[in-house]
Amino acid sequence: MFRLLFADLIGPARPITWMLRFWPVIVGSFVASLAATWLCKEIALKYGIVDEPDDTVKTHKIPIAYLGGIGMLIGSTVGMFAGFTCLQSHEFYSPVIKWLLGILAGGTVACFIGFVDDIFNIDPKSKFLGQIIAALLLVSVGIKPDLHYILRPLNLSLPAGIQLTLEALIVIFFVLGATNSLNLLDGLDGLCGGVTAIITVAMLFLSIHLATWEFSSVGDIVRVIVCLGLVGGVGGFLPFNRHPAKIFMGDAGSMLLGFMVATLMILFAERVPRWWMASIVVFGLPILDTAVALVRRFLNYRPLFVSDRGHIYDQMIDRGIPLKKTVAICYLLAATYAAVGLFMSQIRARYAAVVYILVFMVSAFIVWKKGYLKMEGLRGAVHKKD
Repeated sequence: MFRLLFADLIGPARPITWMLRFWPVIVGSFVASLAATWLCKEIALKYGIVDEPDDTVKTHKIPIAYLGGIGMLIGSTVGMFAGFTCLQSHEFYSPVIKWLLGILAGGTVACFIGFVDDIFNIDPKSKFLGQIIAALLLVSVGIKPDLHYILRPLNLSLPAGIQLTLEALIVIFFVLGATNSLNLLDGLDGLCGGVTAIITVAMLFLSIHLATWEFSSVGDIVRVIVCLGLVGGVGGFLPFNRHPAKIFMGDAGSMLLGFMVATLMILFAERVPRWWMASIVVFGLPILDTAVALVRRFLNYRPLFVSDRGHIYDQMIDRGIPLKKTVAICYLLAATYAAVGLFMSQIRARYAAVVYILVFMVSAFIVWKKGYLKMEGLRGAVHKKD
C-alpha cells in the first residue's frame, strides 16, 4: 500500500539533487541573518528600540531589543539575491526574476508596516492597508491562484475581469490571514520563528517533490528559492531569540514571516488545488491558534482584535507547563500538521479533503474538551494590540 502511495514521490523530469545548485541561498540567508540580527540587537539597545514589559500580556522581566524582523528581512533578501546567481541563462530572463523581486518588494512592505507599528503603535486599519498593498504587489507580478483549474471540473467559467478580481481577493485574504496568525503566535521566546521554520521546511519538501516532476518551469524555482531563503533567514534569527531571548522579531518579523508563508501557499495554488490544500494544512497550528483566540473572545464577550493572555501557549504556561516545554509541544504540534499535509498531498484532493476536515474537527474537539475556550484570571488580561 505504502509503496503504491509513494510510487510517484520522485518524478522523472529532474533528479532530486537538482535543488543542490541553490545551496548559496540558504547559506547566504543564514549568514546574513545571523550577522544582521546581531547588529540590529546592538542598534535597538543603543537607541532604546525595545519591548517594555507590562506584567499582563508582555510578561518578560526586562526590556528586550526589537528589530529582529529587520535582521530576517536582510538575511532572506541576501539569500534570494544569491539565488539569482544560481539561475541558468535561459532561466534568468524568465518570470523567475520578476516573481522573486515582487515577493521581496511585498515582504519589505509588510516588514516596514510592522516596524512602524512596533515603534509608533499604529491603528489596525493602517496595518491592514499595508498588508493589502503587500498582497497586491504579488498580484501585480502574476503571483495568484488560477481559478480556472478549480472552475473547469465544475463546468463553470467566469469573465476574465471577475476571475482576476476574485483571485486578487484570495491573495489578500491569505496575506491578511497568515500575517495576523503568525503575529498572534509570536508570544513566547523562539515560538513563532521555530514554528515558521518547521512549516517552511515542510513546504520545501512539497516544492522539491513538484520540481522533480517539473510541475512548473517558473514556480518550481521560485518555491525552492523562497523556502531556502526563508529557512536561512529564520535560522539566523533563532539563536538570539531562544529562551531567554536577546531580541524579539516584533510585528516587523511576524508580518514578514506571515507574508512569505502566505506567498508560498499562493504559489502552491498555481494550478492543481491538491497542493494548495496540503500547504494550508501544513500551516495548521497558526490557523488553530487564531481560530481558538477569536472563538474564545467571541464566546466570552471580549473584543475580537484586542490581545490577551489566553492563547493556547499562554494557557499551557498558566497550567504549569514550563516555557521551554510549551515551545517544544508547539513545535511537535506544528510538525504533526506538517506531516499530515505532506502525507495527504499524495492522495487525490477529494479524499484528502475529508481527512483534513476530520483533522481540524478532532483539533477543535480537543481544544473544547481541554477548556481552552474559557477566559478567566490572568488569561482574561487584555492589551491594546496583538
